[in-house]
Amino acid sequence: MVLVMGVDSSTQSCKVVIVDPASGAVVRQGRAPHPDGTEVDPAAWWRALNRAIEDAGGVADVAAWAIGGQQHGMVALDAEGHVIRPALLWNDTRSAGAACDLVAEFGARALAERTGLVPVASFTLTKLRWLRDHEPDAAARVAAVALPHDWLTWRLRGFGPAGESVRGPVLDELVTDRSDASGTGYWRPDTGDYDRELLAAALGHDAILPRVLGPHASVLDGAGCLVGAGAGDNAAAALGVGAGPGDVVVSIGTSGTVFAVAAERTIDETGTVAGFADADGRFLPIVVTLNAARVLDAVARLLAVDHDELSRLALDAAPGAGGLALLPYFEGERTPNLPEATASLAGMTLANTTRENLARAAVEGMLSGLGAGLDALRGLDVPLRRALLIGGGAQSEAVRRIAPAVLGLPVEVPAPGEYVALGAARQAASLLAR
Repeated sequence: MVLVMGVDSSTQSCKVVIVDPASGAVVRQGRAPHPDGTEVDPAAWWRALNRAIEDAGGVADVAAWAIGGQQHGMVALDAEGHVIRPALLWNDTRSAGAACDLVAEFGARALAERTGLVPVASFTLTKLRWLRDHEPDAAARVAAVALPHDWLTWRLRGFGPAGESVRGPVLDELVTDRSDASGTGYWRPDTGDYDRELLAAALGHDAILPRVLGPHASVLDGAGCLVGAGAGDNAAAALGVGAGPGDVVVSIGTSGTVFAVAAERTIDETGTVAGFADADGRFLPIVVTLNAARVLDAVARLLAVDHDELSRLALDAAPGAGGLALLPYFEGERTPNLPEATASLAGMTLANTTRENLARAAVEGMLSGLGAGLDALRGLDVPLRRALLIGGGAQSEAVRRIAPAVLGLPVEVPAPGEYVALGAARQAASLLAR
């Protein structure tokens, strides 16, 4: 049996699925944890990937593979292929000042037109500026910049520092895909090229960047297996769930993401919608919220119930929760950009302050925050015909039943699955079909 491997190297862990490309069935799988924190030594990802592959039974029978992973993280390499410092992850906010500086220098509108993004602390561009300003000796040593999935693909293909790899520190063998490149802040979706001026403005000099492979292009690993370009996690999830034009994926996890598959690129100078590319030659405009499934966690704790009971209580209340409204900014908020905001409960009366209404207000408030993301996409004329609800929060019956009314779209809930890893596996399978 010919098999393929898909990998999801996320913030929390590495997941590996070994898939039969003929049926799409998962034959076996493995997992290994990642360390906590907003900066991580990439060597920890490499160890986790190898442990997850071992847990999945190895790759001796795998003919093709691809890696999906967390976006934006800065992996800085020297000329010998060594990692210069721990990688700053997407959720490391120390580069917020650098983001403001770059916007002041180039202008929000110009940056959005050039790259599809208005810089915030998440994006690699701002982390490179932070490195230049705060660790100039380290910045001066940077010969190449990769993202987490780029670096893992390079290492698994056999490249790396001398003494730690079979094929050596060949930096020109770094490869990526357009979806992950589009989250850096120095790649142009209109031309498909890197914006070297912005890279130099951030880092202080030019550097080697991963070659951007087309959606169906491949390279080889040391054993002769086909290796796909991989993808950023959201783009890989879109592949895994089978999203197409007109579909919007609403992912309810620790944070919330709302992303649509679109034929045309978007430009939003407010920065609310990031104009990413997808992994299949189209675009993936995305909105991110900070408050998602943990809103339900907080209210379940308050009511001293589990999630099943929270769902039952919410469904026992009428739509609108009797006028009780929860603004769920428990951790500040990214969309809208209110980092210091707090949550609030409004409209309380003696009559409507019940356990049922509070549970309903939690579900409606969380979904309304995600609905604001859909409204932002609609404001850019992104076609939206169907919402695909994924993530841990989508397993709530109340969320599934209330979502269509709040989101204003028909809602489908795919079966739970490792959609990032499955999307990477689907990409790998496509290579065998060519």
